[in-house]
Amino acid sequence: MRRSPALVAIAAVALIALTARLGWWQLDRAAQKLAVESAMQARRDLPTLDASALARTADQAMQQYHRAVRLVGRWDGAHTLYLENRTHKGQAGFIVLTPFVLADGSAVAVQRGWLPRDRVDRTRVQAPPPADGPQALDGRIAAPPSRLYDFDGAASGAIRQNVDLSAWAQETGLALRPLSVLQTTSPVADGLQRDWPQPAADVHKHYGYAFQWFALSALTLILYVWFQIIRPRRRRARPD
Repeated sequence: MRRSPALVAIAAVALIALTARLGWWQLDRAAQKLAVESAMQARRDLPTLDASALARTADQAMQQYHRAVRLVGRWDGAHTLYLENRTHKGQAGFIVLTPFVLADGSAVAVQRGWLPRDRVDRTRVQAPPPADGPQALDGRIAAPPSRLYDFDGAASGAIRQNVDLSAWAQETGLALRPLSVLQTTSPVADGLQRDWPQPAADVHKHYGYAFQWFALSALTLILYVWFQIIRPRRRRARPD
């Protein structure tokens, strides 16, 4: 069955357009992450906030994301949660989440750091307890912990897949602010990892994907020109 040159041309143009579009999409993803990283850095350079300036509404909180904060209060270690299935450098583990009660009675959910999961028993997890008494906390304001797919929607016990701050506030009786804080330093060695991921950290991955899509687009064009234009002309040019 002879292939229609028109159909081959249409298929080639469609494939070239699709792969080129995917390449540009990857470049756009990289640009978005770089823009987010730039905005984050700009906010980090702003003066450090204290408890008096801490947001009380979700809209206010969004304007404070990524800003440095220094708070004074006490840890509520009894309500510590372990958010599971959080990976760090390819290893499964937990984000340790502990409320930090401020002088005015309100509290913030602090992501204290990452803890690896026990390879034998996933329920055997215990972060070093936070210090008692008045403490100073240094960190960055962030959105509430990201949500993962929850198969049964259960949210009880110390080990959980996700946490909803409003529901957690009712459960604990704490007046939680609509944000979280990523703890950046600790006065004691507690074994928690705090090298929090950055949005632009994997930007080179998008550049690599873009190169692959553009290379496929170029290869399709080269093959089409060779097999549909150059090769037929060379055959016709041969003497009988």
